Amino acid sequence: MLKTTFLTLIILFSLSNFAQEKFTVSGSVKDNTNGEDLIGVNVLIKELSGVGSATNVYGYYSLTVPAGNYTLIFKYVGYNTIEETIEVSKDIVINKELIPESAELMEVKVTAVKDDENIKSNEISTIKFDPKEIETIPVIFGEKDILKTVTLLPGVSTAGEGNSGFFVRGGGTDQNLILLDGALVYNASHLLGFFSVFNSDALKDINLVKGGMPAEYGGRVSSVMDIKMKEGNSKGLSVSGGIGTISSKLTVEAPIVKDKGSFMISGRRTYADVFLNFAPDENIKNSTLYFYDLNLKANYTVSEKDRIFLSGYFGRDRFGFQDQFGFDWGNATGTVRWNHIYNSKLFSNTSFIYSNYDYRINIGAAGFSFGSSIQDFNLKQDFQWFANDKHNVKFGFNAVHHTFSPGEVTVTADAPLQASEVQKSLGFEGAAYISDEFKISPLFNVVYGLRYSNYAALGNGDVFEYDETGEVINTQTYNKGEVVKWYHGIEPRLAMNYIINDVSSVKASYARNNQYVHLLSNSTTGSPTDIWLPSSNNIKPQISDQVTLGYFRNFKSNMFEFSVEGYYKTLDNLIDYRVGAELNFNAQVEGDLVYGEGRAYGTEFLIRKKKGDLTGWVGYTLSRSQRQFKEINNGEWFSARQDRIHDISIVLMYSFSERIKASTSWVYYTGDAVTFPNGKYEMDGTTYYYYSERNGYRMPNYHRLDVGVTFYGKKFKTVTDPITKVEVQKVKKFQSNWNVSVYNAYARENVFSINFRESAINPGQSEAVQLALFKIVPAITYSFNF
Repeated sequence: MLKTTFLTLIILFSLSNFAQEKFTVSGSVKDNTNGEDLIGVNVLIKELSGVGSATNVYGYYSLTVPAGNYTLIFKYVGYNTIEETIEVSKDIVINKELIPESAELMEVKVTAVKDDENIKSNEISTIKFDPKEIETIPVIFGEKDILKTVTLLPGVSTAGEGNSGFFVRGGGTDQNLILLDGALVYNASHLLGFFSVFNSDALKDINLVKGGMPAEYGGRVSSVMDIKMKEGNSKGLSVSGGIGTISSKLTVEAPIVKDKGSFMISGRRTYADVFLNFAPDENIKNSTLYFYDLNLKANYTVSEKDRIFLSGYFGRDRFGFQDQFGFDWGNATGTVRWNHIYNSKLFSNTSFIYSNYDYRINIGAAGFSFGSSIQDFNLKQDFQWFANDKHNVKFGFNAVHHTFSPGEVTVTADAPLQASEVQKSLGFEGAAYISDEFKISPLFNVVYGLRYSNYAALGNGDVFEYDETGEVINTQTYNKGEVVKWYHGIEPRLAMNYIINDVSSVKASYARNNQYVHLLSNSTTGSPTDIWLPSSNNIKPQISDQVTLGYFRNFKSNMFEFSVEGYYKTLDNLIDYRVGAELNFNAQVEGDLVYGEGRAYGTEFLIRKKKGDLTGWVGYTLSRSQRQFKEINNGEWFSARQDRIHDISIVLMYSFSERIKASTSWVYYTGDAVTFPNGKYEMDGTTYYYYSERNGYRMPNYHRLDVGVTFYGKKFKTVTDPITKVEVQKVKKFQSNWNVSVYNAYARENVFSINFRESAINPGQSEAVQLALFKIVPAITYSFNF
């Protein structure tokens, strides 16, 4: 199949280049004010309809045209368009810096998406946004959060009240591939889920793919969220920051060598522990409660064809009660990246990536601690070949070495336990891919490709086999690095876009994905102590197949966007746990697992207003997500926890003036599927509850209103032009704003959990006890930049 694909590509390229001699125009496009690479700039040839290119994630473009004289156009929303006359008689390099529209006279909100991108682009089921676009949307504690904002869009739903986990089209939280500068983030939550690990001030671009995943991505069966950090200001020093209700942050950007290299450092920390010092209780005063983030990135242009990037993230949560109890967890990532231009048509990116997640719980009073971790080393090679004006080819490979440490106990001399460690699991995950964006005609585009993935479970001691009841039936010992089990699979990818006219199009996609790592959780909301397990001789890779069909339509000169997408997704080799399973520190946890299948399907509606004083969107999702396991629910299909039949979100932003902007959001969704007891019985004086149908009940429906207002300082000052002697308005270097927000404005007591206990009034009877986390949560934040 791969040979056939390569042969097809060669024939198509040969035919398209046979007509006459052609040359290549290539280069990079940056922001004139800070030197940041601009992603998605349209580079067009005025005289050749349909001929053009768009800059990639590193600002690089390449297009091939016949010899001649042309007008080259650089066009990007929020920036002045540049037109330049060129003579093409050989391959030429043209680098450009675009100037924001009226940069000296007014502030412009820049977005990476052009007005009709939803119509013309091949991308389907894709969400793109700039962190600047979410700065006024109210969230809990007033902290800008990309993961919470993305759940306000169709097809994406939150994992729960205050939780930064998210579900995409009926999948689980572990089925989302979250990348930060190419590094995998295993746990994206701070403060037990109330914040995400992503500091918006350090971010440049966010891209979430819900379906039709491009071939360069893999390893998860539901979605990919690709997040890129800022590169740093290569023009001069810039500082931004904020002081909020619960946290503060500061970002510094500056050149290493002007227009050649730059760096960015961004830090964030909560200070709840500072207020604990004022507590009258000495026990509380000596407690610890905070988290911190540190984002670092630097880049340097070595030559016209070579550029080096270095980026890292370090984040940690710490909670402790005196020296009796402590709990901390966190992520650490590092990426070294080398961009190389082999020639005007071939762009290369080589990445060495490190990722680590771990947690540790310290029981100081008893003299022991325990923890778990997962560590990856990743080599990734990506190529982009701008073959001609009809073909844009991407291909590459990556190789990842995994080390899973399910559990380890350390003790002091007087501890009641002995030191122990659950055997580590080792694995090697590899993939290779190729895809081609083929412009068949001005109205019909196709992106097709293949991804080949594989996983080798490596030996590191004893390996168990289990019967259907979970009992060990065989034990075999493998040397470290010896292959225990090998899995592999072909993953076809296809996306099509037919442009009906200038304002409407129809799109479709299909994608297969394999997932070789799995998350075990015995909580309903997710926890830092959840355990990641690799595929093994017992655990097969998860497999998903998803098809999507969508209709897209714009109105009133692209002021309004409307879309409707329908999808159907099947999931194989899902894992769940048996009743009474012990997940933590269990060397034979695989014997407590069961395996089944799933299906998710639905329809997503979105109408969005992009221009004017009033902007925002209304989204609605009608969907189902179900599971089937032979050992659960008598083998019948049952609702997954994230089976939210109705999900509505309304987000509105209104600009009263240049200095006052207000926003509001309202969400409603069907309560989570949950398992409640059907009855109870008593034995030896102890009450036991009886459970039958899995997820046969529903939590109460959830709804909430958030509101916020942002007050901006004066943005302009009056100066006299030294040449014309005319007074003009100029943007001030120092900018600031105050944001006041209220989370859950009408104090809805949304249910976080429901537990059952014996009634104190009527002994012998059980009662349900409802817990709600928040009523009204006000917040105030001061932000600045210069």
